[in-house]
Amino acid sequence: MSALAVSDVSRNFGGVQALSNVSFEVAPGERRLIIGPNGAGKTTLFNLLSGALAVSGGKVMLFGRDITTLPPYERAHMGLARTFQITNLFPRLTVLENVLLALQATDKSAFSMLARMRTNRQLFYNAESLLQEWGLTAIASRAAREISYGEQRQIDLILAMAMRPKVLLLDEPTAGLSAAEVVRVVGMVRSLPKDMTILMIEHDMDVAFALADRITVLHQGRLIAEGGVAAIRSNPNVSAIYLGAD
Repeated sequence: MSALAVSDVSRNFGGVQALSNVSFEVAPGERRLIIGPNGAGKTTLFNLLSGALAVSGGKVMLFGRDITTLPPYERAHMGLARTFQITNLFPRLTVLENVLLALQATDKSAFSMLARMRTNRQLFYNAESLLQEWGLTAIASRAAREISYGEQRQIDLILAMAMRPKVLLLDEPTAGLSAAEVVRVVGMVRSLPKDMTILMIEHDMDVAFALADRITVLHQGRLIAEGGVAAIRSNPNVSAIYLGAD
């Protein structure tokens, strides 16, 4: 059974077709990279997979279950998590408080405000353990708006990991980072559990080729190529349409 199956998915915005009959399957534990030039439909695809947008046609299956019409929160409860191109942190809260909120959201008990969470020792232990695991305890007490952009991207990834997802959608996690920060984020992605399925949009071809098991290439809303790293490297259409595009 596929972790994720996309069948003839399309999305129209008025008279503009952002995606047209896109189909592919991702195996459990696979690292699938989605590449393509600006306007190819990559983020629109992620919006359809996460439920942020409704499909105009087609079907999305998650571990054999049709999730095409499910809202984002139900997909999240089924194990689908996502990061965004723009960091999605609460800027005035500390890094630790952001992680606490993400962990609290996975709790099936009644919602409690941050003030009440301060008394939950297990929640604090789990949040601090996550930050320690990823080497970010030094910034735990700093407001999210005060840390570097690269650190914010790393915290975004930790927040997604707090959901313990089965399928993780990473939307350009290295965008805007320095070379050293890219190395750090790539290392974090590589160290994620091997049974976790990852779909990742990436513009940096070195990053894409370093992380991918398979690559899906989009252009003008259509799937134009799919395969392993060697096949995509040698595909003349990909070279002409994407790899040669600045």
